[in-house]
Parts: sequence; structure tokens; C-alpha cells
Amino acid sequence: MVEKVESVEEKSELKNVDLEDLPHVGPAIAEKLREAGYTTVESIAVASPSELASIEGLSISESTAAKIIAAARKLASVGGFESGDRVLERRKKIGKITTGSKAFDELLGGGIETQAITELFGEFGSGKTQVCHQLAVNVQLPKEEGGLEGAVIVIDTENTFRPERIIQMAEGKGLDPQEVLKNIYVAQAYNSNHQMLLVDNAKELANKLKKEGKEVRLLIVDSLMAHFRAEYVGRGTLADRQQKLNKHLHDLLRFGELFNAAIVVTNQVQARPDVFYGDPTKPVGGHIVAHTATFRIYLKKSKGELRVARLIDSPHLPEGEALFKITEKGITDKK
Repeated sequence: MVEKVESVEEKSELKNVDLEDLPHVGPAIAEKLREAGYTTVESIAVASPSELASIEGLSISESTAAKIIAAARKLASVGGFESGDRVLERRKKIGKITTGSKAFDELLGGGIETQAITELFGEFGSGKTQVCHQLAVNVQLPKEEGGLEGAVIVIDTENTFRPERIIQMAEGKGLDPQEVLKNIYVAQAYNSNHQMLLVDNAKELANKLKKEGKEVRLLIVDSLMAHFRAEYVGRGTLADRQQKLNKHLHDLLRFGELFNAAIVVTNQVQARPDVFYGDPTKPVGGHIVAHTATFRIYLKKSKGELRVARLIDSPHLPEGEALFKITEKGITDKK
């Protein structure tokens, strides 16, 4: 075990490490883990003992699962303490996707970050889905043009994905629309349970694409709260809803960390009848969404094609606003 841990630097991607290399994991257990979506050592390293122990047909105790996870964490080099300069070095690997607007990018410190959840909330017609469509195109651009040369996974909960719009935006960027569409993988979520399951399916798809030489660099959920809001009605169901929502958001964040992908979720708003001055709208989802989203962006309609993006929350950026335009060719700066 020690020799394997010492060679982590040489195989940071853990390409040569099989699940069978972990203690207590034989061929049968490895097969069950892979069937459940735990195809890499990293995915096991960030799991909980109860998650592994509850896998159907695995038949291992939580204490055995904990030992497997501990070994995976050593191999994957996660879960331990590290100095601030190492964290800074690791953060240099974070990629940024351009929104198409320089003003919007500057507001976000250079664009939409990987390994983070960016929440876009606003009223109907404020441009949330338009921004998502544009990001699905822009992430495929070369790095020097603000892209990450990556593929996209879209979890569509409100049937808002439009390939016709992707074609317009791809042409606006001088890209081949058919090639752009081939790199966007869309799944429709029919309820909140299905929505959560699709994140697991996204991990399997991302691993499969990685073997084919394609990296998934963006996962979109449009919209995050639609099913949860419709299915959990009344205060009596709130605790259950928030618990499931918390797990869903952490699964998304884990996906972002495993694949160095940006996670973009759209959110609905609700009116606060007790507010007489200022803006009465607030995003739904309560404190769970507020605490888990890394960046919160409030989108508002302005005159004609103009939209306002306001950065509400970020770990390191100041609050601010940016004006951008939604045209037939996509998102651009106000000229």
C-alpha cells in the first residue's frame, strides 16, 4: 500500500490503478461497484461508507466500506490537509468558460469556473436558458478563445433545450453546428428522483467519453428546482425536500471536482409579499441552495435585447453588475 501511495504524483490521473488494487475489493465487489457507477478510485474516495454499504448485491459492512474508502483516499490523494500554496497550485488547474460577453466575464473574474456550482436565477424571460445554451457552445471553443475544448451534459427538467438555438449560436461563433450538437448530451428528467439518478448516469457517461478522448467540461441542470417545487408541497414536506436537494447539489459538486467540470444550474424565483421597498423576488430552494452554490447570479430583463447580470454571492469576488445582450447569434456585449 505504501508504495502505491508514494507513486500518486506519477499517476495523478490514476489511469493505472484498478478498483481491485484496493484492500477488501475482489473481482466480484469491483464489478458491483462499477455497475453502481463507482468506476474510478476517485469516485470511491469521495463516497460515504453508508453509500457503498447500501449498494444492492454488494453485501459489505459499513466498517469494511470505510476501510475501502480510506485506502481510496490515500491513492487519490484526497481528504487530507495541505498547505495554502498547494491549494493555490491546484486552483491553477481550474478552467473558465466565456459567456460571450466581456463585461459578464469580468463580473465573474474571467468566466464560469470549473469545480464550482454557478446558479443563474431570475424571472421568466430573464435569459437563464439562453446563457446555458451559449455556455454549451462556448465550452467547445479552443482555450485561447475562452473555451475548454470539452463536451457538455444537459439535464433538462422543463423541456427547454432547443437544438435550433444551438445551431444559431454555433454559427455565430464560426463553429460547425452539427459537430457542436454531437458534443452535447441531453437527458430529460421526469421527476426529482430521476433528476438525481441522472447525475449518476452523467458520471458513467463522462468516464466513457474520457476513454474515447473526450472530456466533459460542463454539466447543466435547467432547472434545478422545478420538480422539487412541484412534488413537495406544503411545510410538512419541506424537511424531506431539503434533504434530497442537499444530496443532489453535493452530487453535482462532486461531479465537478472529479471531472474538472463547471456545474451551471438555473433556478426559479418567488415573490416575497412582505417586501414593500426594493426587489420583492428571491430564488427558491432556501438556505441549502444558497450555501451550496459557489456563485449566485441574478438575471434581470432590461430594454429589448439587453439583460442585467448581478453577482449576488461569491467566495472571492465583489458584488457587481454587468449589462449584456441576447441576439439571434447569441450573447454579446452591449455595443
